Amino acid sequence: MENPYAIEMLNITKRFPGIVANDNITLQLRKGEIHALLGENGAGKSTLMSVLFGLYQPEEGVIKKDGKEVSIKNPNDATALGIGMVHQHFKLVECFTVLDNIILGMEPTKNGFLQKAEARKKIVALSERYGLHVDPDARIEDVTVGMQQRTEILKMLYRDNEILIFDEPTAVLTPQEIDELMQIMRNLAAEGKSILFISHKLAEIMAVADRCTVLRKGKYIGTVDTKDTTVEALSAMMVGRDVKFHVDKEDKTPGDVILKIENMTVASRMHHNNAVKNVSLEVRAGEIVCIAGIDGNGQTEFVYGLAGLEPLVSGKITLCGKDITKASIRSRSVSGISHIPEDRHKHGLVLDYTLEDNIVLQRYFEPEFTKAGFLRRKNIRSYAEKLIDQYDVRSGQGPVTVARSMSGGNQQKAIVAREIDRDPQLLIAVQPTRGLDVGAIEYIHRQIVAQRDAGKAVLLVSLEMDEVMDVSDRILVMYEGEIVGELDPRTATAEEMGLYMAGAKRKEQ
Repeated sequence: MENPYAIEMLNITKRFPGIVANDNITLQLRKGEIHALLGENGAGKSTLMSVLFGLYQPEEGVIKKDGKEVSIKNPNDATALGIGMVHQHFKLVECFTVLDNIILGMEPTKNGFLQKAEARKKIVALSERYGLHVDPDARIEDVTVGMQQRTEILKMLYRDNEILIFDEPTAVLTPQEIDELMQIMRNLAAEGKSILFISHKLAEIMAVADRCTVLRKGKYIGTVDTKDTTVEALSAMMVGRDVKFHVDKEDKTPGDVILKIENMTVASRMHHNNAVKNVSLEVRAGEIVCIAGIDGNGQTEFVYGLAGLEPLVSGKITLCGKDITKASIRSRSVSGISHIPEDRHKHGLVLDYTLEDNIVLQRYFEPEFTKAGFLRRKNIRSYAEKLIDQYDVRSGQGPVTVARSMSGGNQQKAIVAREIDRDPQLLIAVQPTRGLDVGAIEYIHRQIVAQRDAGKAVLLVSLEMDEVMDVSDRILVMYEGEIVGELDPRTATAEEMGLYMAGAKRKEQ
């Protein structure tokens, strides 16, 4: 009888300094199935997939492909075995084109010359066959995150990979792109490809996966058929307790205006037009105002202009009555703005610094942490330990862990801890729960609501429809750089919001 499994990872153990990332884990992937891997941040999911892709070597255990034991020493071995991986943080060369990224390492040559025309034909055929629409000549630095992800998927298909690993593939996508990706995965599985799909998003797992394996704190908890389980049962397996999916918050009457933006215009980096056009809004003490919209409609540039990362073309920003339009980033920060950025690697952390140094990045110059020009290391460490404990930031070596070595979700928790603990007047939270598990999302939402209840102003920028509807007090929809609608989350429907987000509906001016 033929072996039903495309891949078997049997009794895999992987250790790092101070932590057992994978503790005797067994995972079996059937041929032609979509198999989800679920677990909290730091549960060992990405580590297990990195072992399969040859990025790490396990201390114990064996890997079998089609019933035969194999040795995977590096990603080239994995590729030779038909295993491909789309990483959570894409491995693309930003100044290269889409085409160059796809063929990188497998360039077709003839007599020492590149044969790009042949490669282009294959890529165009693949993109049409699987509905992965890309512009082969666009540079990676100029395209959307969704297009970057399609490039990563085409990279795998170009190499004729049979086993496809998706690590948190929807963490950076819009709702529309997520639906497209789900359909692409179904098409791939229907063609006989076997897919391993790491996710925190239970609704997606229920929608697309055949089976789901759950890990918790590096240990194997169990494998279930998705048709025989519920979202609640999966979340309890994942975090070891029942999770609340709804945010509890009381109605509040907003206080004084904390942030006032008048006629803000910000230029686009990619095009010659303006990304943000003449936006005016107010955020009051004790309210959460959410900017909703499909990614790429000016939200990023709007936040950059507000945080001081980009100059304004025109307009005025007032914080607590003080004009900060031309203020530096640090003076905005000291004036009472905290910013949870969209891109945790680019603007949230210095990846090669320790966790404790990242936690005091915006406060190291305060008397508590500096004396006579020298850092007060003891104070920095005890402050970092307090936040690590309070926000359940999991890291192998505590405060001295290098930020780069932590899981994406725990990196995000560290940023949230740092920004909220600074006691700001205005908290700008951009995609604050991106890449987090349900337990962590529940906790972060509670923290944001607590800021509101303490009389702070919160400006939330989110692409997650559930988060927008659940957490905010007022919703402003941004489309092509303009505010096109203001909605009350208590009465608005997802359909109505979708129409505003797609530009099909605008508020009467």
